[in-house]
Amino acid sequence: MTAPLLEKRGLVPGTLIQRYKRFLADVRLADGTVVTAHTTNTGTMKTCWEPGDLVVLEPADNPARKLKYTWIACRHEGGWIGVETGLPNKVVAEAARRDVLPGLCGLREVRTEVRYGREASRIDVLARDLEDRNVYIEVKNATLKMGEHCAFPDAVTERGTKHLRELQAMIREGSRAAIVFFIHREDVSVFRPAYEIDPAYAEELERAQAAGVEILPVRAGLNVESEGPETWRASWHLPGLLPCQLSSSRKP
Repeated sequence: MTAPLLEKRGLVPGTLIQRYKRFLADVRLADGTVVTAHTTNTGTMKTCWEPGDLVVLEPADNPARKLKYTWIACRHEGGWIGVETGLPNKVVAEAARRDVLPGLCGLREVRTEVRYGREASRIDVLARDLEDRNVYIEVKNATLKMGEHCAFPDAVTERGTKHLRELQAMIREGSRAAIVFFIHREDVSVFRPAYEIDPAYAEELERAQAAGVEILPVRAGLNVESEGPETWRASWHLPGLLPCQLSSSRKP
């Protein structure tokens, strides 16, 4: 079996009570204690959770941190969904370093969080390809379920639209550019933009593809399992790509 791209141990299971104020979630632990966990996902997280769902939390390394846990994943409608938005960047970067990123092969000199472009952005992953071109890779955590589709975004994202413009600018300068939609749930079979939520983003994504930006809906394999009554672990791998529908996703 291939080694996971990322693994987290020492996770704490609990039962979700509520998510509120966008960044907070109340969780009841196995001993009955109720804790407030940090939620890194700034979107609506529609179709990801309901009260009573099983969740796993990561204890904070910093003992001085106000919120002692971060919400990592949720088991919803029979499957695990990754809700921590920093993890996809780490998984994609590691896949690039190992040259196993679906849809992009031959990458080297992988760096992360590099400033670029005219709109003061930071690219999630920057690498070089076999032809010695820069490859700019933007990563988006995609969790919204609409029927068989995984859609993005789940809320209007002006920042995301700006990133698409920046990627197109890199293409015009002679570099390669790609956007990885990290499909962080396994109960979907096709990716599409959420035109009904953010038509401006969907239209910009179509323009980006026409300009040469590579659209990569990467299926994320997330495995969560118990290592004991109070300790769980999670691991990630990337088994491949989902089909992508762009213009066909428009509303009539």
